[in-house]
Amino acid sequence: MGRHQRSETSGLISFVICAVVGALAMNFYMEYAPAIWQLTQRRFMMCAGIVAACGVISFIVGYARKSRSLNLKNGWLAPIRRIVEIVALSVVYGSTIFLSSFALIGAANDMMGNAIFAGYISSVCAGFAGVVGYMTFVQAEMMNAKTIASLLPFFVISGVVTAGVTTDDPYWYHNNFSQLGDRTTFAARMFNSTLMLAGTCIIIVSYFAISELVTTERLQRLWHDRTKTDPNRGYMIPHFMLRIGVLSALLTISGLAFIGIGAFRYTPHNLMHNICAKGLPFVMLLLFVLLPWLAPRISKAVMVASDLAALVCAAFWANMMMGHNTLTNVEALAGLMFLGWFIVFSRQIAAIEADRVEAQLLHAQMIENGLEHRTNQQEPTIESRIAADR
Repeated sequence: MGRHQRSETSGLISFVICAVVGALAMNFYMEYAPAIWQLTQRRFMMCAGIVAACGVISFIVGYARKSRSLNLKNGWLAPIRRIVEIVALSVVYGSTIFLSSFALIGAANDMMGNAIFAGYISSVCAGFAGVVGYMTFVQAEMMNAKTIASLLPFFVISGVVTAGVTTDDPYWYHNNFSQLGDRTTFAARMFNSTLMLAGTCIIIVSYFAISELVTTERLQRLWHDRTKTDPNRGYMIPHFMLRIGVLSALLTISGLAFIGIGAFRYTPHNLMHNICAKGLPFVMLLLFVLLPWLAPRISKAVMVASDLAALVCAAFWANMMMGHNTLTNVEALAGLMFLGWFIVFSRQIAAIEADRVEAQLLHAQMIENGLEHRTNQQEPTIESRIAADR
């Protein structure tokens, strides 16, 4: 079997193991958990936690299985970096799976009714754990920035929707999103945790994106001598380190702003909350407008779409200032615009990575063919040897 077929086969094995573990763990919890932990919300939290744990363990096994740097052949730096990557990606997957599972379990409970759904919760946990175990194991084999970024909308939307549905404040929408998290209830903690983990995901994906841009630029400079005789010298990016440093700073600040909005609730920390909440739109504007200078290898269509996104957000903001819209709508639009832009940006990075790998293979083949051609020219053939003897 090839690599992809082995990955699918291992994913099916992971499905069976995670489904069995999920069913046994949930049955054990329902049987021996104290009465206070048998409440509906806590039961759902435990079910989602079991599903998330199965997904994370499956991902770690799949990701570590394909890695060849978890040894000390090249020193301590490579395995330490790989371990940090595994931990960071596990946080992304674990939080995404937990919030998505919790939202789906809550929706199923509302549809079936609490009394009926309680008898199926072990089966639901087993099914979710099996599906998640299969998906995470297979994705671990094909991991890139595009895969991680694709999880962000499910993660954020599921967390915010769950918080909005379970909140005890029916008028939060008439004010702003900060009111949804400005409490000490379960819904507020869910909302704030979603924002903090979303910021963490943005920083992690940004790390992979910046690493790929640096790798691509180094290869381009290695393959071309950048002299006047090099026809591809114009493909080099001038002031690359300055540009990549600014891009890294803006992406990191945007992630930290999400974390700050969730970490500092408005009531006790209004100054820090406002700095993060009101500073994020300016960071988004800089990223959208300066993208052609920050990452010139990105497609021109993405640059135009970034400018249009900035104009749409500005138009909605002006509409709100004239009293024709609510701040919550503007915040929702800006957040969705940024997440959508970030997904497109990450997919562009993944495309650059795929093109870079293809170029490396082509470059290696050209070198190999060149060496074979020179070897064939240097070594005399049998016919030439016979002619020389005559």
